[in-house]
Amino acid sequence: MPPDKKIEASISTAHAPKAADKILDVARDLFYREGIRAIGVDEIVKRAGVTKPSLYRSFPSKDELAASYLRKYDLEFWERFDEAADAHPGDPRAQIVAFLTRVGKRTQKPDYRGCGMTNAAVEYPDHSHPARIVSEANKQELRRRLRAMASAMGAADADTLGDGLLLLIEGAYISGQLFGRGGPAASVARNADLLIEASLKK
Repeated sequence: MPPDKKIEASISTAHAPKAADKILDVARDLFYREGIRAIGVDEIVKRAGVTKPSLYRSFPSKDELAASYLRKYDLEFWERFDEAADAHPGDPRAQIVAFLTRVGKRTQKPDYRGCGMTNAAVEYPDHSHPARIVSEANKQELRRRLRAMASAMGAADADTLGDGLLLLIEGAYISGQLFGRGGPAASVARNADLLIEASLKK
């Protein structure tokens, strides 16, 4: 390959990841605020300042772009979860309360739109859809972790406590959107602690 072509190819390669990141950032914002189905590819490329061919070079379809958005959301979710857990080593009850205290605070923000995973599962009932697959995997892992944490607390019926905590979390995601500031989601951590206390009583 001639030197000038090599330079051109390297520049194109260097720009590709940046374009993909920009597309994903724009899609993430729009998908979360407006819903995945409500946003078309035309809107994404316009906001990102790229062309459709550029988008499709990085993401073969809108479905794959949606799945990529959710995979990034999944990573951020577990970072928040693990950060709360790491702040209270060996104390699963405090870990859950810490995580849910942050969830409760987020639900009070004006731009809160719930959990992107939950929203995607509602939008895509087809279990084979790429977005649904990512969201289901996130929820299954959350259920597994909550049950394990309930067991580590010494709950007699750890699976029921873990599932109860999951129901509280999902309820906070939805009610946060319905009620906004001052709504019941603000007290999700307190309610979780009360549920844990009742479950640990002999």
